[in-house]
Amino acid sequence: MQEFMSIVHGDGPVVAVALHAGHDVRDEVAALMAVDSAARLREEDPVTDAWVRVAPTHVTVARSRFEVDLNRPRARAVYGDAEDAWGIQVWREQPLPVDVARRSRAEHREFYAAMRSVLDAKVEEYGGFVLLDLHSYNHRRGGPDAPAAESVENPGVNVGTGTLSRRRWGSLVDGFMGDLAVGLGDGADVRENVKFRGGYLARWANDRYRTGCCLAIEFKKTYMDEWTGEPDPAACARITQALRGTIPLLERALDFSLERLKDEVQPRL
Repeated sequence: MQEFMSIVHGDGPVVAVALHAGHDVRDEVAALMAVDSAARLREEDPVTDAWVRVAPTHVTVARSRFEVDLNRPRARAVYGDAEDAWGIQVWREQPLPVDVARRSRAEHREFYAAMRSVLDAKVEEYGGFVLLDLHSYNHRRGGPDAPAAESVENPGVNVGTGTLSRRRWGSLVDGFMGDLAVGLGDGADVRENVKFRGGYLARWANDRYRTGCCLAIEFKKTYMDEWTGEPDPAACARITQALRGTIPLLERALDFSLERLKDEVQPRL
């Protein structure tokens, strides 16, 4: 298996992936970086590599998004100027040497080849799959002592469904959001397509697989201090339990959706 990612295979049609949990960069890349470790960590997704374990089949990426961002198309997966990276100057000098960028982009190709293998197997065995694409996002960009961003545009959980068919998967999405909100408790703010609509992985999976559904799930970093990287163990555990509680519903909802899909008229080739 590729050194930059790990795959655990298990039973059932639900797969979870942590694309941006990783912090590692290759030595040749680290030598060219202007951005320091703390700034990288603020834009990565700590703890998502633990949450993916709620699904028997899960994929974890160890490589930092600052080397190769697997949630962007391959041509844009290696950041260029600061506009690509929230205003952060990533590289000491630009452009990045072509051979270095090529080796980083090769991991993008390897990742998607591995995901095809995982998801093809789920389709063959179960008829389809649900892919949970787990992320987190910042809400205190003004600094550690600055006010948090207004909640009206920054939900506690943003479920990105902008790349899937709501007609086909709407009941599954609604059931998942309801179950997750109940599991999180305390009037959890779970909304759809407010902050994010889903990135490249979700688009790739939802376009490629008629019987597969990818949900891009972003947790606001209220479960941690986004400036120090220190997690709140109780908040992290609550999210873990809430995600785990959605798995039985997702399996049932997938079966229901697949039965309905059987009745759809197939286009003539």
